Amino acid sequence: MRFGKLLGLAALAMLVASRAMALDLNEWSSIQMPPPPELKPATVNPKTTALFLFDFMTENCGARPRCVEIVPKLKALQEKARAANMPVFFTLPGNNKPIDPALTPRAGELVDQKQGGPDKFLNDDLDQQLRAKGIKTVIVCGTSGQGVGLGTGAAAVQRGFEVVYPIDCNPSESAFREAYTAWHMGGGGPPVTTRHVTLTRSDMIKFGG
Repeated sequence: MRFGKLLGLAALAMLVASRAMALDLNEWSSIQMPPPPELKPATVNPKTTALFLFDFMTENCGARPRCVEIVPKLKALQEKARAANMPVFFTLPGNNKPIDPALTPRAGELVDQKQGGPDKFLNDDLDQQLRAKGIKTVIVCGTSGQGVGLGTGAAAVQRGFEVVYPIDCNPSESAFREAYTAWHMGGGGPPVTTRHVTLTRSDMIKFGG
């Protein structure tokens, strides 16, 4: 009987400990932000790298100032990629217009995205298109960091691709959403994913031979 009582006390202690470890929303204001993740330079091989410019449309990006602000950086990155003969992939769900005419896909650049959503590999042949071109690394730029950036970035790693994630090309509705996505991709997420991600900035990306 004494042994049974000890087991009961042990179970109660474990229950109390588990409750103490669970997130209580009353603690929200006292949670300290972690240090910012480290940005690293990235040198990519244009022959085995593709640039993703996903969902940058007037309908969504045009309604968010933080997205509109980064359009010049997207255009600059696109120009460098095309100059290096690097494949560029776009998605414009619903046949919506790109946020800027310069971000209009050329023939063969538009991914046949049948539905919207954060994971652009889902229900699409994007994986096969990339492998057919010998792609091993993708530069992920999406209209929302917490959506396409995180969703497609993580999905690319899970399919065996290396990911370059420029934080200034994955905007969101708020700085906090951009920050928690950058923290996740930069090492805060599961190591099985994040060790294949280079967190960087668009002007830190170099195109090698």
